[in-house]
Amino acid sequence: MTVSIDKKVPSEASPCYAIDTGERGVKRIQLRATIMTPHQMVHLGQIRVHPIKSLDAVSVDECNIADGGGLEWDRRYAIVERTSAPGSETDAVGQYVNGKRERRTHELETTYDLERETVTIRERNAEETNTFHLELDRDCFASWLSSYFGYPVEVVRDDEGGFPDDTDAAGPTVISTGTLEAVASWYDEIETEEMCRRLRPNLVLEAPAFWEDRLYERPGQIVPFEIGGVELQGVNPCQRCVVPTRDPDTGEQTEGFQETFVERREATLPEWASEAWFDHYFRLMVNTTVPDSSWGNSFTVTDPVSVDDVLVDANPAQ
Repeated sequence: MTVSIDKKVPSEASPCYAIDTGERGVKRIQLRATIMTPHQMVHLGQIRVHPIKSLDAVSVDECNIADGGGLEWDRRYAIVERTSAPGSETDAVGQYVNGKRERRTHELETTYDLERETVTIRERNAEETNTFHLELDRDCFASWLSSYFGYPVEVVRDDEGGFPDDTDAAGPTVISTGTLEAVASWYDEIETEEMCRRLRPNLVLEAPAFWEDRLYERPGQIVPFEIGGVELQGVNPCQRCVVPTRDPDTGEQTEGFQETFVERREATLPEWASEAWFDHYFRLMVNTTVPDSSWGNSFTVTDPVSVDDVLVDANPAQ
């Protein structure tokens, strides 16, 4: 079956359609959960931070914007390869030990007590757990990880912006509950929560599928929006790496994941999405920046979301 998007949709308040050019002839099929007007109420449903880059997320009810524009606690720590002996004059660190490069990161299960600044870690399905204070026990934690991975690593910290995947758009990433449900439905054995763990968003909005695609425009422009009075700026649809194609518990590749994703993403791309970004369709979720005027502010689950009607030049003349 060949599916393509029908661009002759009269308005954003109308259903989004696709064209099925299968063996039974051409017909227009309505896409599920894509009816939405810009002014319908949308609110923040989940806040998810990843205290250690590439490891599990933890959900919080309220979160501050850190200096640099990221979420407080999000990717504050990272695991990196150690390339020299600790304490040596040439002490240095190497590349990230993350899901892109090290599949065994998927086999680690972590929970956090952010108030006490601790992480509890174990190999998935193992009974033995270990708890470390992220500052006081950081060297011990690094030793445990080094033993697990089989090579020396270090745990590093950055309070000013953390270790984001996209340093040019280092604000929280945004997706909707409807999008997670819709994308999970493209696969027979993937539930919505697993899809969320594969895609690793920070902010999950209570909104229909692909609503967040209105939060970016063509390259060179940003879309201002607010969550509970905190200003954010939508930049672009996130280009996905290999991580979403893997089972988040085992790291095993899901056969045909990317091919199915690309086909269905192209077929269901809503009319309000700026196609200028889509040199390929392995893009989902919105990357953002946060102006420094919002650093230190906070938002809370259930806060309303509003979108500014005025676009802003991403590179204003100096």
